[in-house]
Amino acid sequence: MLLARLTALITGLGLCALAQAAPTRYPLTVENCGSTLTFQHAPARTVTIGQAGTEMLYALGLGDKVVGTSLWFNDVLPRYKAQNDRIERLAANEPSFEAVIGKRPELVAVELEWMVGPQGAVGTREQFHELKIPTYLMPSDCEAKDNLVGADGTRLAPFRIDSLYKSVSQLAEIFDVQERGRQLNEELKASLARSVATAQNKRLKDTSALVWFSSSSIETDPFVAGHKGIPDFLLSTLGVRNVVQSDEEWPTVGWETIAKANPTFLVIARMDRRRFPADDVQKKLEFLRSDPVARNMDAVKNNRIIILDAMAMQASLRMFDGLEQLASAIDGYELPK
Repeated sequence: MLLARLTALITGLGLCALAQAAPTRYPLTVENCGSTLTFQHAPARTVTIGQAGTEMLYALGLGDKVVGTSLWFNDVLPRYKAQNDRIERLAANEPSFEAVIGKRPELVAVELEWMVGPQGAVGTREQFHELKIPTYLMPSDCEAKDNLVGADGTRLAPFRIDSLYKSVSQLAEIFDVQERGRQLNEELKASLARSVATAQNKRLKDTSALVWFSSSSIETDPFVAGHKGIPDFLLSTLGVRNVVQSDEEWPTVGWETIAKANPTFLVIARMDRRRFPADDVQKKLEFLRSDPVARNMDAVKNNRIIILDAMAMQASLRMFDGLEQLASAIDGYELPK
């Protein structure tokens, strides 16, 4: 099955390479997460709420169009550090509505609907649109997802990788860099194909994993990846089963329940933010190796613990790097027969 998927991906890449992206024709109308956005020209000033959108714009060569950023989990990728250092960070987490509009943006690019949405921590889309400021919400966080149920929303259907390619294509079209968008999507698909190829001969059909993002405190139930979200996509792409069955994006699950499931691998998030104590990956590792329940899991006893950047667990460009790291790490383990 994995080989068939790999073949399909490579075939798709070949077909994409035959086409050249056309330049944008303005006025441009884009349908985005229930809103119709119209652009008379490419935005000259953009504020990003979410690291995923920020680094996506950098990858599209649009760093000079970004005038403010916010909501960061990891440090910026080294190749973007110089340009990122020149851009004001409005907040490490959510910025105020006033801080965003104070930058006079012609576009606000939003990673998560709970930041800008019906109950937005920053504001609603209507508040921005009343000021003639379009808000682009990444489709990966709105399509087939109810963000009013659960702390981080609930998936109504499994995450689809096409929604991330769609973000790249739509942002490229909005800014009239469609050829760069096409090239970037080809690079991402090639990266995914490499990861699948790494895992295809590993016989992973009987393996399982838990993905631990963080915890409000080390002692409380952890925030773990639900079975329809982005981390579940990473696991299932490689043929690994997620032991969590909740449809919530990041439900809390007790360690007794996790230990009973006894996952083959533990995947834990490394982040540079410090909103919760368990944001510190070293504190996660210390807990796993000292807690009387967690330390008896096979994954802990056999050191099958894989560390990924938090942004690799989000719908972002880093997700593809994370998938390659995950495939490489799993490939290096001797698995139980």
